[in-house]
Amino acid sequence: MNQSKKRVRSVSLETFVFLAITLGIFGYIASKMGVGIMFSVIMKTAHDLLLQTVFLIMALAVLAGALSALLSEFGVIALINKLLSMFIRPLYGLPGASIIGAIATYLSDNPAIIAFAKDKEFQKFFKRHEVPALCNLGTAFGMGLIVTTFMVALGPDYILPALLGNVGAIVGSIVSVRLMLAYTKKYYAAQERLEDAEEESVVVKDFREIREGNLFQRILDAMLEGGKNGVEMGMSIIPGVLIICTFVMLLTFGPSVDPVTGEPVYLGVAYEGVALLPAIGEKLMFILNPLFGFTNAQAIAVPVTSLGAVGAAMSLIPQFITENVVTPNDIAVFAAMGMCWSGYLSTHVGMMDALGVRQLSSKAILAHTVGGIVAGMVAHFLYVLLV
Repeated sequence: MNQSKKRVRSVSLETFVFLAITLGIFGYIASKMGVGIMFSVIMKTAHDLLLQTVFLIMALAVLAGALSALLSEFGVIALINKLLSMFIRPLYGLPGASIIGAIATYLSDNPAIIAFAKDKEFQKFFKRHEVPALCNLGTAFGMGLIVTTFMVALGPDYILPALLGNVGAIVGSIVSVRLMLAYTKKYYAAQERLEDAEEESVVVKDFREIREGNLFQRILDAMLEGGKNGVEMGMSIIPGVLIICTFVMLLTFGPSVDPVTGEPVYLGVAYEGVALLPAIGEKLMFILNPLFGFTNAQAIAVPVTSLGAVGAAMSLIPQFITENVVTPNDIAVFAAMGMCWSGYLSTHVGMMDALGVRQLSSKAILAHTVGGIVAGMVAHFLYVLLV
């Protein structure tokens, strides 16, 4: 989405502030491991993430995209909408049609709900103050199928935690949407329905479009088009994974261990770091342990990374499992918070802008922050009760 830009002075105060912060961060890292080793670690970590993680997520995205296209083509999504619509209004305070947008984002990514929200036929189900809350609803389920599939693929011990994470994300989404609706009701004094479309047309929930051709052609076209969307999604997460995840890993992991002396040493290999986030996490363990059940301070890196890109957050998990940093309880919390937050700091403003309510972005972000925290707490307590 193209964002409007404004003209400012070529050199201003923010130039020097930016330089000070950047030099401070990388100066701190270089002081711990050396400049040459720092760049070596950055390059090798990014390269390994690309080969070992991004392509795995892309493969999952292709399969999930094909599945979502098939479910849509043959009316399964429409059936789910009819079955669940009676529960949506009392839970979310939104019309039943909104479940279509939630399912769409679960099968793809956050912005998928915008295509529905901009549709005149879809809008007719909503009151004016309910439309902005679609941003929070969609974001709470963004990349849900990818996150769940990724967690399940980690091993049989993580199937139940992944499912509990889904439950946590649902509860978090309810909290987020309800808080957002409380804000939007105050913002919109009038609560009349949006204007109907000028021309009459079929209601979206009663009819669906299908591809042309016989049954085999429709199945093949749906799978290939859905898979293509999965490739595009996989490509789109590369910047987030390589940039955000590499930086977070630099701040999360510590030095390697010398195989001869057993002492910590920097070798310039992938996944070395300065262990800053664990140090901060140790100070917060009195909060993180009772709320989320974290037993290792490094686990804080996953929800923090989910704020910017859930794909990058997922990239952290295999390494954490290898190093015995996380437990099945943590996986449940990661699934809940990763799905509920799903990089909302990088998408919320653009999505609210697309809905024409950019002025409510701060309210949407605040409501969704609370929703994500609640999602993680619910997943943790469910795991404690059921396992």
